[in-house]
Amino acid sequence: MKPQPLELWRETVPQEWIDYNGHMNVAYYMLIFDHAVDALLDSVGLGRDYRTRTSGTTFTVEAHITYDRELMAGDEARCTARILGCDDKRIHHYYEMFHGGDGYLAATVEFISLHVDLDVRKVSPFPDEIQTTLAGVLDAHSGLEIPDRVGRGLRIPARK
Repeated sequence: MKPQPLELWRETVPQEWIDYNGHMNVAYYMLIFDHAVDALLDSVGLGRDYRTRTSGTTFTVEAHITYDRELMAGDEARCTARILGCDDKRIHHYYEMFHGGDGYLAATVEFISLHVDLDVRKVSPFPDEIQTTLAGVLDAHSGLEIPDRVGRGLRIPARK
């Protein structure tokens, strides 16, 4: 069976998210991606219940978003998620947002997240069972091609 990204989140764009250009405002793309992150974290055991039980959580320390095509009021956004890398304290995760009906790519985002012990507010290792779960998802996603936009920086070359 061919490896697939996880499809964990769908959301409909409400009218109040539409800006003066007539499309979804940039902030709401990130909000939808944030909801998709919550769904991924829930799926690997790092959701709200984990935080309540352990005082452990994840903090995003870096993100890079691309806006590829517009979404409008009433459109459904469908998000896929993959884990690109992880170690004992970090997760590199990537999401694609598609138009739910037409299927076109609307936006992408990649994150680096750290595991944090909220009791001391410092980075700490994931528990062993979480590391095992993350490694399993990473292994399942290792057969997927890495998109060209992953790891890309922002830069406009200087004028000569």
